[in-house]
Amino acid sequence: MPLLHTTGLFEGISFLLLLFVAMPLKYFAGYPLAVTVAGGLHGLLFLAYLWFIIACLLEKSISFRQAISAFLLGFLPTGTFFLKRILGK
Repeated sequence: MPLLHTTGLFEGISFLLLLFVAMPLKYFAGYPLAVTVAGGLHGLLFLAYLWFIIACLLEKSISFRQAISAFLLGFLPTGTFFLKRILGK
């Protein structure tokens, strides 16, 4: 489960960087490569985050309800920062 927490933290940071650094660079500074790079990195981290949710669910270290909650937190910009609180560990 520590890998789930760590991946969630990095996924959350990449989401914030995408929203508050890369998107403004694209739309206000005319630098679309920022979104390409940050978006690709965020996509990989999100897939890793989902992978670890499924792995923890299959090894029964989290419940189905916790897995759904962790999944939904991944769609909020700061959601994964509250992962430890949701999982209770």
